Amino acid sequence: MGARHDQTTDPVLLDGLLQARRGTAFFARKLNELSDADLDGDSLLPGWSRRHVVAHVGYNARAVARLVEWAATGVETPMYPSVEVRNHEIDFGATLSPIALRNLFDHSAVHLNVEWRDLPADSWHHKVKTVQGRVVPAEETVWMRTREVWVHAVDLGNGATFRDIPEPVLARLLTDITGAWHARGTDNGLLIKVDGTGLSFGDSAAASPTVVSGSLAAIAQWATGRGTDGTTATHDGGSTTPAPAAPAWI
Repeated sequence: MGARHDQTTDPVLLDGLLQARRGTAFFARKLNELSDADLDGDSLLPGWSRRHVVAHVGYNARAVARLVEWAATGVETPMYPSVEVRNHEIDFGATLSPIALRNLFDHSAVHLNVEWRDLPADSWHHKVKTVQGRVVPAEETVWMRTREVWVHAVDLGNGATFRDIPEPVLARLLTDITGAWHARGTDNGLLIKVDGTGLSFGDSAAASPTVVSGSLAAIAQWATGRGTDGTTATHDGGSTTPAPAAPAWI
């Protein structure tokens, strides 16, 4: 009989798994608040209905589970054959009946959780490859999923906000996003400061930066391209409220 508890004893990884599971439960709660008819409504993502969001989150769990299986067996099992296949899968999933769509989310989440739970402790460091081609240890799959469930719960557009997302998740999300900006050079002259904290991101070496500030939740919402409420931008003594749109994240 398989183990009924996580095989890893790494406290950092266990905390990450807890955040991922809490995010999954939060997404499930927001999904369950939607009627079948509500699923046909628009999400907060341009061009995507709520059906697309649910399908994406469900198929994402399956894709992440394939990476965990790769780490466990050593047999290469990519997330998706291609980005085109991934996109087609989401479009197809959005056409499922409401009960099938809900089952997709439920069953895929359980499957992923079991794969995590039963992964031997020494296999968490085995290398796998993301759909973007990044080679990462299997433990990265926990953060990959955490980010998906928390942010897309907001995208369902039925009351969840970035204020519902735990602060450690928001802080790591901002680290990811600003790191992507830096790699592309799109953060030149842009400095992000989180009100009431010592957190700052972006181009700290700029002589005269545009400084975008706001609460942690407001800054994360802005950085993910999901709204500018609660943000302010200052440059050379001038102020703009809300801040201009953030650079593209993905």
